Amino acid sequence: MIEIIKTTLFGIVEGITEWLPISSTGHMILINEFMKLNVTEEFWNMFLVVIQLGAIMAVVVLYFNELNPFSSKKNNEEKKDTWNMWFKILVAVIPAAIVGFLLDDFMEEHLYTYQVVAAALIVYGILFIIIEKANKNRSSKVSNIKSLSYKDAILIGLFQTLALIPGTSRSGSTILGATLIGTSRSVAAEFSFFLAIPVMLGASLLKLVKFGFNFTMPELVILAVGMLTAFFVSILAIKFLMKYIKKNDFTVFGWYRIVLGALVILYFIIFK
Repeated sequence: MIEIIKTTLFGIVEGITEWLPISSTGHMILINEFMKLNVTEEFWNMFLVVIQLGAIMAVVVLYFNELNPFSSKKNNEEKKDTWNMWFKILVAVIPAAIVGFLLDDFMEEHLYTYQVVAAALIVYGILFIIIEKANKNRSSKVSNIKSLSYKDAILIGLFQTLALIPGTSRSGSTILGATLIGTSRSVAAEFSFFLAIPVMLGASLLKLVKFGFNFTMPELVILAVGMLTAFFVSILAIKFLMKYIKKNDFTVFGWYRIVLGALVILYFIIFK
């Protein structure tokens, strides 16, 4: 029962931080320092990634019509636009897929440390603040996903590779990249959401294959509880973010990252 409670808390954290540009993996690693699950290291490394599938399903549910090229609610032109959007998403996924496949073991062994997480939190926090100030009086060149070019998609995909570093944030990287090339905040956020679908499906499959499918019953329960919790919390988090950015920028998330990164460094210097 205690493990289920802890897993639920991990699911809540995942559901919130997967979509806000504050790093879900970074938060999960840090929380694990204070509240470790009673599981093997192999299962934990798999759980850290696969729990995100629950969060991804929230995007599928909330944006099902926008993502579905076969929707009966769409005319032929709208179906064509949906297919074009998916092709742009797949193009944007390629850089992260290649780098992730080649360097997955290396990053898991060398980068999943509090020093890397704290540095990434602070650096990206500063970048968010700088970019938002620079864009304060600048109008967006891209106001909807349909207007994104394939070149834009590739550039955003290149930024997404930076998210392979824990503490960076996948949504943070793609939103920063999209904002830099001139998209509106809503387009940056939505395209980031959609990119997560193939990226996390691929990453989860890779982790599951490496782990194997010989789960014990407690492991299955932990994984299921974590994913379900992440799913329901993600629905609330996504709705909050899309409502928030209609009237606000990402500066507050930048300051949050800086403060959290500093607290992480202080904690490990003093208590470790």
